[in-house]
Amino acid sequence: MNRYRQKSGISVRVLFSGSIIISMMLLAASLTIFSYLYGRSALNQQVEINAQQTTLALEKQIERVTSTAEQSVRLLQFDTITSLHSMDERAERLPFLASMIKMNRILSAIYVGYDDGDFFLLRSLESPVARERLEAPEGAQFLVQAIDRNKSGEIEKARWTFLDETLSPLQQITQPNGYHYDPRERPWFQRAQTQTHSILTEPYLFYTTDEVGSSFAINNADVGATVGVDASIHDLSQYMHQLTPSSPVQMAIVDQDGRLLGYNKTDVTLATYTDSDRPTLKTVGQLENNALAQLQAQPDNAQALTKYYSDDEQWYGIRSPLDGSNIQNWQLLYAVPQSFLLQDVNQNLRNQLLLSSAVILILMLFGWLVGRSISHPLHLLSEEVSKLSSFDFNRKIDVNSPVKEINVLSSLTDHMALTIHNFQSISHTLAHDPDLERMLEQVSNHLIAITSSKAGAVYLFNESKQEMQRATQTYIDCPETIPCHSAEWSELRATLMEHLDGTQQQLFLTPLVDRDHSILGVLLLQLPEGSHVNIQSFQHFMDEISGAAATAISTRRQLEAQQELLDAIIRLLADAIDAKSPYTSAHCERVPELAEMLAEAAVQTDKGELAKFNLNDHQRREFHIAAWLHDCGKITSPVHVVDKATKLETIYNRIHEVRTRFEVLWRDTDIEYLQGVLAGEDEAKLSQQKQQCQQQLTSDFAFVAQCNIGAEFMAEEDQEQLQRIAQQTWTRHFSDRLGLSQDEQQLLPETQETLPVQETLLTDKAEHIEPWGERRPAVEADNPDNIWGFDMELPEQAVNKGELYNLSIQRGTLTDEERFVIKDHMVQTIKMLSALPFPDEYKNVPSIAGNHHEQLNGSGYPRKLDLAQLSVQDRILAIADVFEALTASDRPYKAGHSLSKSLSILANMVKNDHLDGDLFKLFVESEVYLAYANAFLKPEQIDTVDKEQLWQLAGFNIESV
Repeated sequence: MNRYRQKSGISVRVLFSGSIIISMMLLAASLTIFSYLYGRSALNQQVEINAQQTTLALEKQIERVTSTAEQSVRLLQFDTITSLHSMDERAERLPFLASMIKMNRILSAIYVGYDDGDFFLLRSLESPVARERLEAPEGAQFLVQAIDRNKSGEIEKARWTFLDETLSPLQQITQPNGYHYDPRERPWFQRAQTQTHSILTEPYLFYTTDEVGSSFAINNADVGATVGVDASIHDLSQYMHQLTPSSPVQMAIVDQDGRLLGYNKTDVTLATYTDSDRPTLKTVGQLENNALAQLQAQPDNAQALTKYYSDDEQWYGIRSPLDGSNIQNWQLLYAVPQSFLLQDVNQNLRNQLLLSSAVILILMLFGWLVGRSISHPLHLLSEEVSKLSSFDFNRKIDVNSPVKEINVLSSLTDHMALTIHNFQSISHTLAHDPDLERMLEQVSNHLIAITSSKAGAVYLFNESKQEMQRATQTYIDCPETIPCHSAEWSELRATLMEHLDGTQQQLFLTPLVDRDHSILGVLLLQLPEGSHVNIQSFQHFMDEISGAAATAISTRRQLEAQQELLDAIIRLLADAIDAKSPYTSAHCERVPELAEMLAEAAVQTDKGELAKFNLNDHQRREFHIAAWLHDCGKITSPVHVVDKATKLETIYNRIHEVRTRFEVLWRDTDIEYLQGVLAGEDEAKLSQQKQQCQQQLTSDFAFVAQCNIGAEFMAEEDQEQLQRIAQQTWTRHFSDRLGLSQDEQQLLPETQETLPVQETLLTDKAEHIEPWGERRPAVEADNPDNIWGFDMELPEQAVNKGELYNLSIQRGTLTDEERFVIKDHMVQTIKMLSALPFPDEYKNVPSIAGNHHEQLNGSGYPRKLDLAQLSVQDRILAIADVFEALTASDRPYKAGHSLSKSLSILANMVKNDHLDGDLFKLFVESEVYLAYANAFLKPEQIDTVDKEQLWQLAGFNIESV
């Protein structure tokens, strides 16, 4: 059952401040509502004023546009262009016409229509739409459209000319297709013929520019010509946008038919296209926002501020007529969404609410200060206790109050939290700290804090020496060892109390007991003077702590013992491999030493690519294991292959069989000589033949024996001589199928032999070859059983013991088959280590151990990994393996190289992308090689090393090294 139940009640601060806060809230609410209603009314009036001001501004803007255009057409009425008779003559007035357009940006075109049907027009191409529609060339600023008719009224000449800014022709089109324009049929021409003053057309969309505008025209009856200009009122939209650049206000100028002449949203085009592809003006009903259409649909008497709904939103709108001499029943539609209109009012409302809240908070503070001296300590203490119930014990509880009982309760609660926190720390330390002595020291310190003890110590029992050995001590002077003659706690406790003067020092002892009830040690605390702890409860508490500590100690010791056992097994395996063959003597022992020295140098360096390299404790242990087991696969390598010193060597050196055959031929020569003498042949001649034959046999055997050594490269002529010698025959009288094992019998051919038999002196027999059969290893990249990623080439046969085949080896003593056997030790290393259940922190042991024969250029084995696939640990082990092999002086087949020669070989391997250049540079600069040499090499091997020469051999840039 949950014993914790929170009781309700009223806080002291609430009682003092509640009435004041409620009164201020009522007052603030009244003032806020009044201010809100007054501001809303004022904003409605402001909307009407803004609409009126906008109307006046637009009237002036329209008046400016129309008056400018009207003045321009009146000026053109009396220009000489009206009396000229051909387009070439009229073209001379182009500078004047162009200057008028440049001075009056609202003019998009100036044109003259003649009574005989001639026409001349200069159009501005400033608009991108106009240039696109007219397919104007690059740089065109003006277009001249001209028509000349003959006396019969037929078009005699029609021409379009594109001009640049300097009025220079860019492109000329004669007789444009479909260009049959007749100004006399146009409304502006016909209306001007009937008036003595200038006329103004209704607004429309100019065909070529999609601009909104009107045409002004006036007739000069004296010369029979009518001049006109196209005046754009497109800038009205931009002007309206400037009045409301970023607000949601909707404004539009419409004519009596509801067509849009201006709109304050400049990203909306005013043009729409009919089925004939002719542009016309949009109506307000064609806008995406329906607010203006709804406003226009209001009753005619709604010229005051009107409230209405559009698209589920409330709007305020007003319609205002535009007055002016040239304005033709135009109206301004002005609409504002309520959310925007009341934005400032709402902001003021929020500000007032914030102000009211601030006042209320001040009053709350006043009430809080009044009750603070009584309620605050209790409140703080309740919060701290609440945090303890949420398992937050890592806090110092120190609540001060004028009330004595609250201070006592605060002190007791703080001590309880400290006890629980230290208990948690003890559990964490026991579970996670791998260092036994550090773990015991931390446990002792926490127990001292929990029990308020003066000092403490931990002793561990050494069973072999029958003594207690001090593991840790805190603020106490106690002996390092205490002899113990009994493991019984009663006797042991008495012995400890006697040596520690326990009664005088007020010591409390508790044993550390293992699972099998054996004593591992003892935990002692020096209790404070005048302590009145309940010994029985305290003993029960300490028994629980000591039991956990004992379990942790036992676990640590078992873990240490397991690690020691693992290290011993690893070393045993490495020593067995080294002892297996003198050719690898101490290799498995020295390579880890050198590899770990270089790894530590890589961790310490802060230069180059290795600056970020680091190893944690698990990675160091992983690398240590991998280095010791890097050649564990050699345990499967046949000794007679690893130790093969001559070409004919298998389990033994078969040169002795070959020598016996030469002995047989020697005896045959003696027999032939004696038989010839007995037959009465010339003895001197027979003796000479015998000597020559035996001398040749001696020479031939010496040559074969020399080939068997394999110390030098075997030239082609030597191989030819070997083939010649091998063709000699000898007679075998005994069967070669007797006394054989079952495996040897299976290699013999099925044909029966007939004795005696003639055989060549050196031969490659069928029984010399052992095929792979079912033993074919899964090391090829395309083998489905290859789950380790090996990428190796298999020789054709598993074993080839052919005498000629072996003696013909060009370099060294190993055949391709035997070289694969040597390389196979890496395959076996990876397979053996991959089969072991390494924990996750050591999961890379198989890769690190099995990759030290890989090369940076991808030509190594067994997986042909390249630089990107090799870790720093892989590359460190590769350098250590090669350097140890070069400098080893305990091998029967060679003497160890000197330091300078070994490093030179390493440098060449770096240059050929076999070894890592950064690690080689670190290996030399940190002088790891020298520290290794002083420990393992003979004095005569340690010579002077020229680092600059090494950098050159390795292909380094000396200036950057």
